[in-house]
Amino acid sequence: MSDVPAPSDTFTVGLVQMSSRKTVPTNLGTASGLICEAATRGAQVVCLQELFASHYFCQREDPSCFDLAEPIPGPITTRYSILARELSVVIVVPIFEKRSPGIYHNTVVVIDADGALLGRYRKMHVPDDPLYYEKFYFTPGDLGYPVFQTKFARIGTLICWDQWFPEAARLSVLRGAELLVYPSAIGWHPSDSETAGKVQHDAWLTMHRSHAIANGVFVAAINRVGQEGTTQEGLDFWGQSFICDPAGQVLSVGSRDRDDVVIAVCDRQQIEQQRRNWPFLRDRRVDSYRPLSKRLLDDPTDAKPGSTSNNDR
Repeated sequence: MSDVPAPSDTFTVGLVQMSSRKTVPTNLGTASGLICEAATRGAQVVCLQELFASHYFCQREDPSCFDLAEPIPGPITTRYSILARELSVVIVVPIFEKRSPGIYHNTVVVIDADGALLGRYRKMHVPDDPLYYEKFYFTPGDLGYPVFQTKFARIGTLICWDQWFPEAARLSVLRGAELLVYPSAIGWHPSDSETAGKVQHDAWLTMHRSHAIANGVFVAAINRVGQEGTTQEGLDFWGQSFICDPAGQVLSVGSRDRDDVVIAVCDRQQIEQQRRNWPFLRDRRVDSYRPLSKRLLDDPTDAKPGSTSNNDR
C-alpha cells in the first residue's frame, strides 16, 4: 500500500481584501498580516487582490508608474514564497510584472505551500476605459489559461476584466480547475455609485455565479476596498469579496468598506454533484463551436454546425 495520503474532500480558501495605501512597504506589511490571519483561521489557499502592492495607478497614464513593476522572481514573490513556506499555505500573488524594458504585464503568480513558484498567469483581456487605462501599462497575456496543481487544489487564475468573458472560465475548467480565482480592482466612479451602483454590482456578482454554475466549479472574487483618487474623479472600490459554490450559492462575503479576510470551505463532492445533475460539460456540442474563433459572424454560413473538422473536436 502507498504511504501517500488520499486527497481531502475539502480545501479551505481565504480571500484577503484591503485598502491599498500609497507606499508599497505599507501594503506588503498589511497583506502579510492578513495572510497570517487567514492561515490562522484555517485557510489553505490564500488569494490577494489585483495589484495589491500599490494604489490602482491605472486611473491615469503616467510613465513613472512603470517603476512599480518588478521581475519574477523578485522582491514581492520572494517575500511571499518565504511566508507560504512558513505557514504551509498556497498564496496567489498578483504582481505588476516587468518582463523586459518596455514589456510589462498584469500578472498572477501561484506559490505552493512549500514556497515553490508554480507558475504565472498574465491577464489576457486588458481594458481601456476612463479611470481604467490598462492598455497604457500592460501587454496582453501570452500564456493562455494555465491551471496550477497546488498542494490543496487545482487553481485557475484569471484577473478582473477576464471575469466578463465566459470563454476564459470554460477553458480553465477544461484544464481541470476546481477553483477559479479572480483578483480584481473594481469599483464605482463617484458619479455612478448613486445612479447605477446597484446594477453594476449585481452584474458583477451574477457573472461570477454564472461561471460557477455553467462550469460546476468554485469561484472566488477578491476585490479591494476604499476610495482612491479625488472624490470628484476617482474610484470607490466596493470590496465585498466572495466565494461561491458550483451551484452559484455565495458561501462567504466580505465587508463593503474595510479590510477583511473571507473564509470558505470548499467540498469537492459539490463539484461532482453539480456536474451529475447539470451535465453541461457532457452535453457540449464541441463540433459546432468553431465560429467562436471569429470576431463576428458576417456570413450566416459561418455558423453551420458542420463547419469544422475532426481536428477541432
